[in-house]
Amino acid sequence: MLKRTLLAISLASFTQVSLAAVVMIGNPATADQLTKKQAQSIYLAKSKKLPSGASVVINELSPGDPIRSEFHEKVTGKSDAQLKSYWSRLVFTGKAAAPAEHGSATALKAAVASTPGAVGYIDEADVDGSVAVLFKP
Repeated sequence: MLKRTLLAISLASFTQVSLAAVVMIGNPATADQLTKKQAQSIYLAKSKKLPSGASVVINELSPGDPIRSEFHEKVTGKSDAQLKSYWSRLVFTGKAAAPAEHGSATALKAAVASTPGAVGYIDEADVDGSVAVLFKP
């Protein structure tokens, strides 16, 4: 009986995690709707501006966060290890500054909400009026 209960709880929590949808968010003052290619260009530092012309400020969740992994799998096609290597090269060569990393979706959302031109990504369920959805992969 205990095994069945634990199995049911495990399956229920797995189902909830798999139903989560990641979205790219931005500061509402400088929000633009983005295509996948534009979102990818921003997160790979190939584009330093939003379509409106506002300078972009990239925000990331900490490596190992499942939302980070899902976002990058869908948008940039890179793993945490590949991202670390990619950004290390950009920073070393002076082509870009490393994105700000946040330990929680709440902290990332607060940073995006308070910074014009800021972008990030969170679970769609965490979106509120403080940020705007720019792209949904």
